[in-house]
Amino acid sequence: MSRTEPDVSTPPRLFVVDDEPLILELALLTLEPLGYQVRTFLNPESAIQAFVNNQPDLVITDYAMGRMSGMDLIRECRRIRPNQKIILVSGTVDEQVFADARVRPNRFICKPYHLADFSSCIKEVLAQE
Repeated sequence: MSRTEPDVSTPPRLFVVDDEPLILELALLTLEPLGYQVRTFLNPESAIQAFVNNQPDLVITDYAMGRMSGMDLIRECRRIRPNQKIILVSGTVDEQVFADARVRPNRFICKPYHLADFSSCIKEVLAQE
């Protein structure tokens, strides 16, 4: 009898979406050494295009990004994949931005944040069923 075991060697895939190149560079520099496979996107539209065929384990998105907000991205990701795990990050709004929304992120983090808090948040969201 053959058992199929999950491949624990595959690192979790994260999509990080932010219109600030420095934030994306920081995400790569801090998250890859923690064992994550990170793909970065300067705009939500390109993240959605990649999302359709390469669904990540977690999406981390900024709120304010020009034509499309982080909440717009969350709605679109959840339309495509209802159980997608998502963290919303912002230095301009607080959790009230999604208080009345039909779709919500799994977690919200205010900028600036400490790497330890951010890392813990990612681990907690990835562990959610």
